[in-house]
Parts: sequence; C-alpha cells; structure tokens
Amino acid sequence: EQATIELFRRASPSVLFITSIAVRRDRFRMNVMEIPRGTGSGFVWDDRGHVVTNFHVIQNADAFQVTLSDHSTWDAKFVGAAPDKDLAVLRIETADRKVSPLLVGASADLQVGQKVFAIGNPFGLDHTLTTGIISALGREIDSVSGLPIRDVIQTDAAINPGNSGGPLLDSAGRLIGVNTAIYSPTGSSAGIGFAIPVDTVNWVVSDLIAYGKLIRPTLGVQLAPDPLARELGVEGALIVDIVEGSGAERAGLRPTRRDRLGRLVLGDRIVAIDGREVRSGSDLILILEKRRAGETVTVRVDRDGDQEEIKAVLGAAE
Repeated sequence: EQATIELFRRASPSVLFITSIAVRRDRFRMNVMEIPRGTGSGFVWDDRGHVVTNFHVIQNADAFQVTLSDHSTWDAKFVGAAPDKDLAVLRIETADRKVSPLLVGASADLQVGQKVFAIGNPFGLDHTLTTGIISALGREIDSVSGLPIRDVIQTDAAINPGNSGGPLLDSAGRLIGVNTAIYSPTGSSAGIGFAIPVDTVNWVVSDLIAYGKLIRPTLGVQLAPDPLARELGVEGALIVDIVEGSGAERAGLRPTRRDRLGRLVLGDRIVAIDGREVRSGSDLILILEKRRAGETVTVRVDRDGDQEEIKAVLGAAE
C-alpha cells in the first residue's frame, strides 16, 4: 500500500486537467463567447511545458485551458495533433513555474498480468487513481480518422469519462501508455479499457513537437479506396496513380490506367512490404509508419497474376 501511495504522490503533479473551449458568436448581440466544449486529462511530457493528451479531447476546439495539480489554470497553445493515433500536444508557458515530466518507460516488453495504474480527472474531479492489470496486449481500436490503432494495451483499471488522455503507469511509476477509450454500452467503466502504447506515443509526440504533424514516409503511390478495391475483387493495396519523381516511379511500379480502347487496366497490387502481408491500404500505411524517409523497402507486387519483389526508396510525405 505504501508503494502505491508513493507512486501516486510522485506522479500526480505531472497529470493535468484539460478544458477545450469553443468560441461562438451570439447571433443577436454579436458578442463573442467562450463555451467549454469538453474536458479530459493530460500529462507533462517535458520541462519545456509540452502536454500530451488525446486528440478527441481537444477536437474542434478553438482554445484550451490546463489546470495543474496546484489548481492554477493556464492558457495552452496548440502544438500539433495526430488524429490517426488519437494523440495531441499542447504547450503551456513555464518560465515562472517548474513542471514535472513523467518518467517514460517502454511498452515492447509488457506482459499480461502486469500491474498498472491510471491517473486522471474523471467527471472533472480532482486527481483519481485506479489500479488493475494488463488484461491483454496487441489489441486494435479505431482512431477518430477511422484508421486502426494497433498494439493497444487492454487493462481492467477503471477508465471513466475524463480519464482520456491521462497516463497509464507501471509499478515503477513510468509511463507505459495513454488512456484513450473504454468498451462499455453505458459509457462507464466495465472492466475493459484501452491505452495507446508508449512506444507509439514516443515517436508520434516527437514528430508533433518538431513538425506540428505526424511525418510518415511514403512510397509515392495513390491507392484505390479499400471499398472500391473490394468491389473490383482485388486483395492488397491497388495502385491508382504514381507521384512523379517518387521512389515508386524510380522503382518502376505501375499505376492503374486505361488502354487505347478505354478498358481499365489494373495497376500493381502491393501484397507485402519486407515480408509483412498487405491486405488493404490501411495495412500499407501502418507498416510504413515505423519506417523513415530514405530507407529502402522490398515491395512485393502482384502484376498481371505474377508476383515480383521490387526495391523502392521511401520519400518524405508532404
């Protein structure tokens, strides 16, 4: 018990309460009003005042306020967001105030049954601690954009409205995930909560701080939407067009086109990258996101019924 008390004492000053604000104009008086739009949790990422939370906590807001553990409230600036990963970064000015970042752990070596701790501000209350275990690993949930988030941590630690964006910690008080969702018909904790793993958070937040957005490497291909590919009876990621000057063009990948008689000639279907199966455009995006521009990948394509392996150099997405 004393170890849990000490963990909460050390970690809770790094956990924040976030209010997202929408600016609206009174249609009769033409006055501009600030209306609280939503609330959630977040935590201090570094000593420069960067704050990490879920994208859905701040989505569609015009302004943001952050309440620290000492109950002082600060205006926060938007730094960047990655809707595909349900993560966002804000920043508060810390010149006259010391902020305490959380210790960052790792998620690659987590084990089912490992004890975990969730800290947040459910229902707008003061800091709340819930405990539980990792009940499953490698889960998949849908992000706000509809793209799946993979390798998600499942926990039975109670996660309620307002916990979103708060940290999931291991027994040493290290960050191992960002609480993002619950599975419940009623909206309250039913014993199944999900957290984005910290190994994903690490590289996403680094990009958001550096560029304001998630930088993904790209092959330089435009893909057919997955529903259209299914209608055509195509498995894999069907190439519709090739970006001029891209790695795909230099590698000789073929786009979809029409022949002289106007008949549709399907382009290459990407079926694997470096041996990892590609069943859809979403699979391709998720495989490439852990790569970097300038790296060479082996692309296996189905071309006119025959499979070929082609080397291609990844570029930087605009």
